[in-house]
Amino acid sequence: MNKLKRNDRAFDEACQFIIKLGTAVNGYGPSAARLESFLVRVTESLGYHGVFRSTPSEITFAFWQEDQLWQRTHIVAVPAGGYNMAKLAYVGELVDKLVAGELSLARASKRLDEIDGLPNPWGVTSYALSFALVGLGFAGLIQGNRWDILFSGLLSLLVYAIAVISERVGGRLADALPFVSAYIAGLCAAALKLFLPEINHTVVTLSAIVILIPGFAVSAGIIEIVDNYVVAGSARLIGGLVYLIKQFTGAWLGIASVGVLWDAAPGTTESTLGDHFIWLYISLLFMGLCVAYQTLWRDVFWVLVSCALSYGGVMLSSQLLSANLGALFGAIVAGIFANLWSRATGRPTSIVLIPAITVLVSGSIGFRGLIVAAAGETDKGVDQFMQMFIVALTIAAGLLVSNTILRPKVTL
Repeated sequence: MNKLKRNDRAFDEACQFIIKLGTAVNGYGPSAARLESFLVRVTESLGYHGVFRSTPSEITFAFWQEDQLWQRTHIVAVPAGGYNMAKLAYVGELVDKLVAGELSLARASKRLDEIDGLPNPWGVTSYALSFALVGLGFAGLIQGNRWDILFSGLLSLLVYAIAVISERVGGRLADALPFVSAYIAGLCAAALKLFLPEINHTVVTLSAIVILIPGFAVSAGIIEIVDNYVVAGSARLIGGLVYLIKQFTGAWLGIASVGVLWDAAPGTTESTLGDHFIWLYISLLFMGLCVAYQTLWRDVFWVLVSCALSYGGVMLSSQLLSANLGALFGAIVAGIFANLWSRATGRPTSIVLIPAITVLVSGSIGFRGLIVAAAGETDKGVDQFMQMFIVALTIAAGLLVSNTILRPKVTL
């Protein structure tokens, strides 16, 4: 009887740890497939069995012991997660030590609490700068002129301030973040055009809010659906589309609020800085993503390499084959590199894969499609909006190919 009680106590402790682990890690950015596989691996390393189902809003945990038919089930509602590669890396190291027997379950649980409470590796100033870097880099990549690039960076800082305020206030303001940030960005871009007619207000607005555009959520949702994680993928896809529509509505109303005072011509979209600046824009964008995803310093170089390889795959395949195949080859290159890196280092694949895939995602295409459709060019706008889904499907196909070429290690 005492032995049975001890076994039950150990089983309870293991279940509680797995629940805490899954709930914490869900907020750091892994896909449903990686999270579920990771939890299965940890549960089996503790001598038990488990089945897990993850969605953006809740996680279902089911545990059982050897030779038992009944299961212990637990459902946890989880808040909307973000992306924190530093904490993801720390959790990966923690679990490796636990599996290797270097940490007890009690010590691992305590360490998990410590990781959750750690400050972000990049301070407030650096995180604010990441918004500006992404805005500047993106505006340059889509051929904005010097004024577009300058004001995209400045308005990105304004969007950062709005995001911080909404996070601290919470409640309805947090829910309204996509609308409010896009409305103010559109309003300011339209007002600036009164004084500088050559500004492309659409480019400035899009670049200012691009860091918040849920292009990765849309692409990740489609990837999960293709991977047969239909519930999680559908929830992520619909959530991303709703967020995108809120942003479009805010931007469109912001621009329209000033639109009665100026000619609606968007201004020149041709870069005035020359094509040789393209790598500067790319570097700014990549570095901004590293900071925005809270990447550890020791991983920054590899993240930059991964982003460069994926973007290089897009550019090379677009020139040699077809522009439509660019995202496919970019995703293949990114997936193979991430799998190789994870095997060599033992660190979570998501650290280098998520930023690289973010470079490829198509949320900005969908946003521009909605803007074009609202301006009256319905056919062209719908074509651009549908292109967003085509690019996402292409990325999913590329990751499937890369995982077939080199089987991924079970990591976050």
